[in-house]
Amino acid sequence: MKISARNRIKGTVASITRGAVTSHVVLDVGGTPITAAITNEAVDELALKQGETAYAVVKASDVMIGKD
Repeated sequence: MKISARNRIKGTVASITRGAVTSHVVLDVGGTPITAAITNEAVDELALKQGETAYAVVKASDVMIGKD
């Protein structure tokens, strides 16, 4: 896989929960879950399956923190 993003996190697909339009894909990264909401079409195109290796690719312009 060649992509320009540098924030790639390798993990194992722990679960895929399909909705009407989007799916929640949970990657297990050393015991820490990372969840991504992607389209059902993307899940199908990637042929994602529980137990296989996949990558979380993070591309964000900023990160915010909030507190009450």
